[in-house]
Amino acid sequence: MILSGLKRWGIATRMMVSALVLILLVLPVAGGLLAWNFREAVNTSFNNRLGSLLNVVIAGVAYDLPNDALVLERQLGDPRFERVFSGWYWQATDGAERVITSRSLWDQRLPVVEGSQVVYRQSAGPGGQTLRVAARTIQIPNLPDPLHVSVAADLTEVRAEVARFHRLLAVSLATLGVLLLILIGLQIRWGLDPMRRVEKSLKSVEAGRQNSLATDLPEELARLARAINLVLERDQTLIERGRSAAGNLAHALKTPLSVLSTLSEQLPASQQQAFRAELQRLNAAVRHHLARASAAGPVGLGRKTDLAEALTPVFAALEGLASRRGVQFEKNLGLAGPVRFEQQDIQEIVGNLLENAVNWAEKRVELVLEQSPESLSIVVEDDGPGMSETQCAEALSRGARLDEERSGSGLGLSIVNDLVRIYGGTLTLTRSGLGGLRVSVELPA
Repeated sequence: MILSGLKRWGIATRMMVSALVLILLVLPVAGGLLAWNFREAVNTSFNNRLGSLLNVVIAGVAYDLPNDALVLERQLGDPRFERVFSGWYWQATDGAERVITSRSLWDQRLPVVEGSQVVYRQSAGPGGQTLRVAARTIQIPNLPDPLHVSVAADLTEVRAEVARFHRLLAVSLATLGVLLLILIGLQIRWGLDPMRRVEKSLKSVEAGRQNSLATDLPEELARLARAINLVLERDQTLIERGRSAAGNLAHALKTPLSVLSTLSEQLPASQQQAFRAELQRLNAAVRHHLARASAAGPVGLGRKTDLAEALTPVFAALEGLASRRGVQFEKNLGLAGPVRFEQQDIQEIVGNLLENAVNWAEKRVELVLEQSPESLSIVVEDDGPGMSETQCAEALSRGARLDEERSGSGLGLSIVNDLVRIYGGTLTLTRSGLGGLRVSVELPA
């Protein structure tokens, strides 16, 4: 289900999600590397600073032999070593009773660290401070024991500096990520603009505002648009050719059928009925298949039919037929504009329904035609005898006749049903409020 949903994502969505995933993967990794490098640089710089102070202390410490005490002959010049528990301390001791410390250390002592080279380590300090200690073991004149010299500083300052950098880095990377997404979004929008123009052109063709796709596009899409235009033109030509061939075939068959019907009158009376029945079946089959062959179905892109104009000749013919039979024909047309139906098909649907209703009506036939942006509704009612559910099902089968005494081939409803199915619509037969048959057709507009 998830993969199926992903397949339906738009191109712009796919590209934006890909860019977002890439940014979410790359920027944190880059930020982590930058933060690590900055911490290492700060720690290295801090260690170098402690190492320099350690060298100053080592150069200034001496052993006062007459007093058997350690002294610092050179001041460090940093007032923080004079302020109690300031976080900056130094100490020199032989590991026994001889010890000298900065004033800032007061009565506290730094841990003794041994090492002929400078050793760096962390240690707890006064007041819960976390200290970075630089220590080295040296030998000075007149002092028989080795001297352990240490310089320490509170890491709060370093950690605050690293934390500030982390905040700045997070804000910077977040801002960079947002800017990248915006720029990528603009890039995608600009890159997919030709696709939107193709979509707009397709909608214009579908709505009938133009007959073919615009080709003022990048070369890749221009070739596609030209190919689609060729296909549309060829399909329309084939449809017109097929309809024309079906019409020519219908005319070509009329004369032989008429001749055969006339010749059947010369046959003996015992053979005429069977011969005419077969001719009628042949005529019905020919009409049915020619009607289906000539039905265009949903029209090609860009073609629309004005219903009022297309149905005018149908209404004129049916009003004449109704007048001759003494039937009152009423119509209620709620037309909103052109629709995407082939003119001949809509004439076939409405004409067959009205002809059937007029043939069966006693005094009255009603037509209601309603058009909306989503559908086209056609309702034809009469006050004739109507049909049962079984008869309604039979009436939709090809060539079914419910009354052999009535004129017609019985193909009207069957042809209408075929056309309605071609257009993806529905046809319903029910009892009319007038007492006869109610035929309802719903076609997607």
